[in-house]
Amino acid sequence: MDSNHFLDLHHFSSDDLRAIIEDAKKIKSGAYLPNVQGSASHKPVLIMIFDKPSTRTRVSFDIAMRQIGGETLVLNSADMQLGRGETIADTAQVLSRYGDVIMLRTTDHQALQELAENAKIPVINGLTDKSHPCQILADILTFEEKCGPIANKTLAWIGDGNNVAASWMHAAARFGFRLNISCPETLSPAQELWDWAKNENANVHFVPQPDMAVQDADCVITDVWVSMGQSDAEQRCNLLRPFQVDGALMTKAKPDAIFMHCLPAHRGDEATAEVIDGPQSVVFDEAENRLHVQKAILNWCLCH
Repeated sequence: MDSNHFLDLHHFSSDDLRAIIEDAKKIKSGAYLPNVQGSASHKPVLIMIFDKPSTRTRVSFDIAMRQIGGETLVLNSADMQLGRGETIADTAQVLSRYGDVIMLRTTDHQALQELAENAKIPVINGLTDKSHPCQILADILTFEEKCGPIANKTLAWIGDGNNVAASWMHAAARFGFRLNISCPETLSPAQELWDWAKNENANVHFVPQPDMAVQDADCVITDVWVSMGQSDAEQRCNLLRPFQVDGALMTKAKPDAIFMHCLPAHRGDEATAEVIDGPQSVVFDEAENRLHVQKAILNWCLCH
């Protein structure tokens, strides 16, 4: 498997992830801009495949690749023979002959892994049902802009123990912060994640009561209650109603705590408008930082 794949945070050392974050900081500050163009006759091409709709992932990767000297091609399964029975392995081999890096946004994490195992060029995880590593790096960049180094800080995840929560668990082990996860037991992250966190000595804790989870928290994080493709919306919303992030819950965190949400948001469900649009919210800074982090990730994949 290509060593330059960007699939999940736990595949990386703390030093490598820190290097990507620091690269993103320099890029955002204007200190420098990577240039991945190998020659005047060849601009590297990022092939983006979307099995799930996207705003931030699509736009940030597209603009990021263009700004660092590359070009982009956007595909979905309806555009490809992949949607008509061609194997992922064959698709990976063919795309490797045409492009320089592939970004896949899909439900099936196994499909991502199979693509990476057969591709001869770097593959980036743009989101799967198991993880969302690009988002978490953008969030860590945002946190450190607002609150300083994330090591030894306390973050509270409130709501569904979903793919984004999983990547936060990976990040807690690699960046050295405390992560409190508060969610219904039936929506807790998979046991294999808890086992992994324990083996890594990660400072991750299950705290059933949201008001206890946010105590002394420097950051409160949530996400949508119902993700694309999930059919049990009413049941999930009923389970998660006690885990809504509202103004009262935010007052139980540190006075200068920030609020994060990777968007899109549903005001009145996972968080109230008072919080999302309030002074502690950094949701649009997170969205902007996807652009800077994508540049750093692409630079790592193409030039590492």
